[in-house]
Amino acid sequence: MRQVAIYGKGGIGKSTTTQNLTAGLGEMGKKVMVVGCDPKADSTRLLLGGLAQKTVLDTLREEGEDIELESIMKSGFAGIKCVESGGPEPGVGCAGRGIITSIGLLERLGAYETDLDYVFYDVLGDVVCGGFAMPIREGKAQEIYIVASGELMALYAANNICKGIRKYANTGGVRLGGIICNSRKVDGEKELIMAFAKELGTQMIHFVPRDNIVQRAEINKKTVIDYDPTAPQADEYRALARAIDGNDMFVIPKPMKQERLEQLMMEYGILDA
Repeated sequence: MRQVAIYGKGGIGKSTTTQNLTAGLGEMGKKVMVVGCDPKADSTRLLLGGLAQKTVLDTLREEGEDIELESIMKSGFAGIKCVESGGPEPGVGCAGRGIITSIGLLERLGAYETDLDYVFYDVLGDVVCGGFAMPIREGKAQEIYIVASGELMALYAANNICKGIRKYANTGGVRLGGIICNSRKVDGEKELIMAFAKELGTQMIHFVPRDNIVQRAEINKKTVIDYDPTAPQADEYRALARAIDGNDMFVIPKPMKQERLEQLMMEYGILDA
């Protein structure tokens, strides 16, 4: 069983990418579980056809510790098992603790003892909070993929995440599997991401072009593969799924200093000198 965490700047498209990617793996016949680690609880919505799944934390608050696995896990597209960690009540507590609580409960209930090929953790934003760093820190995820674009803040966040991976690489055993470019149609974007990945010592695992069919599929509460399996964008997500399934390049990244990151972006014409 491969345990994979998807990180990246907030709003970069992690949840959309994760759901479309796992749809591709499910279509390949892989047995997949997705654990949403965002308090908004929207990491599995497209896989479940828009179903607002009850979160682990809400279930614990309402029903106590004596709960069944079926009450917090639903099956979605291609049989993908879906769990949402949820978060605390607004203004109360640390959202990152929801991840710690959820994974602990899933372990106790035997969710990881099934014949899973993959577990994906869709993780909110950066790794500055200890709770959100948990899949890295405690070795729950052995593989990390970072969703980025050719924009400064996306690459700044990706570089920061690499610092977290490097920090816990020896104790948690986590490795970086690559950068997923979720294109924003920035000039020279593909070449920039390839150069950025090379500086980190990793690879661009796939370049996902921007296509409005992603938004149309989301409005219809589906992944692109489910909404229109013949669309070119569906093939892009299938290619990403195959790339991750066949990936054997896992590294301890070498994060850049801020000055070098900005210099790299100037070299590719993203920032003015």
